[in-house]
Amino acid sequence: MKYVMEALRRKEAQEKLPVIRMEIDYELVTLFDAMQADDKVLIIKAKERLEDLRTQMLEIDNE
Repeated sequence: MKYVMEALRRKEAQEKLPVIRMEIDYELVTLFDAMQADDKVLIIKAKERLEDLRTQMLEIDNE
């Protein structure tokens, strides 16, 4: 049963990867727009969100 649960977790994680990639693309666009507008607050928020998404992606890759 342990192996089945582990396999399911891995499959779910792999299914999340395309969603995370789309979110990264969106945040990169947001960051670009913020840089163009010289919006310091939005730049910081976008960078923090990108760091969170990067961490999520690395966790999935390491499983």
